[in-house]
Order: sequence, then structure tokens, then C-alpha cells
Amino acid sequence: MIVATVEVRRAVSARPQDVYRLIADVTRMAEWSPESAGAAWLTGAPGTVGATFRGDNRRTWVQWSTTCTVTAAEPGRCFAFSVESVGRPVATWEYELVPSPDGCLVIERTTDQRPMLYKLCSFITLGLGRRSSRNRWTMHQTLAALARAAER
Repeated sequence: MIVATVEVRRAVSARPQDVYRLIADVTRMAEWSPESAGAAWLTGAPGTVGATFRGDNRRTWVQWSTTCTVTAAEPGRCFAFSVESVGRPVATWEYELVPSPDGCLVIERTTDQRPMLYKLCSFITLGLGRRSSRNRWTMHQTLAALARAAER
């Protein structure tokens, strides 16, 4: 299995705690991400380590859902979750917040953990030959929209 990690950074003129509240409310992810179609908490206290949520996604003609488990929840610092589909690991996502004089630096990072068969299925169903390229593009879009919301 080839593991690919993609990282995107964005300076945001807002307090880390305020940006964290937006990120940790996964039910709002569709407001920032061009690929998200929403999310709903399934188990546990929302936004806490061990809580699970269903992530709904879309790309042109295809929609799919995943099950996500919160793996880190440090207000103002870090929010992360692992993603599974059909009981198999798909990816991890992490948002790290680094305080700066003008607000914070947001670092969004994802690691693709799909086995080769899943990657082949993604290529066939979604037309994605290089998921990392698509992720980098959507991550830039996500952080730009998140910054606009946080800076209001």
C-alpha cells in the first residue's frame, strides 16, 4: 500500500479557539468543503475523542458516505478524525492550529490509507486517478472558505 499525505496551510485572521469551533462542528463542513455534502453525529458527545459521525460526500455524479471517528480534540489546537468505509480504513484528517500575531495558521493534513483495490474503485467510480491531487485542490478551497467565515 502506498500512503500519501497531503498538507495545506492558510493564515487566518481569527483566534485559534474560534477557528477550532468551526472545524470541530463537522455538521457545518459542507459550508467549507466543495466535496462535503454534510455530516451527522452518530455516537458519543459531539466533537470529543471517540465520537463518531457519518460524513456525506459528493463529486459530480457520485455521492458516498463514510464513518468517521474523532481521534484528537484539543480546543484551539487540533481536531482530527479517522475515516472508514465498509469497515476498512480510508484516510485520516487533521486540522492543526498554530497561534500567530494576527490570528492563527491552519494546517489541514490528510493521509490516504486506502488499499489498492479501493484506489482502483475510486478511479473507476469517481474518475480520480490521483486522489492526492484532488485532495490538495479541495483542501485549498476548504481553508479559503473557512478563513472567510472565521474572519467575519
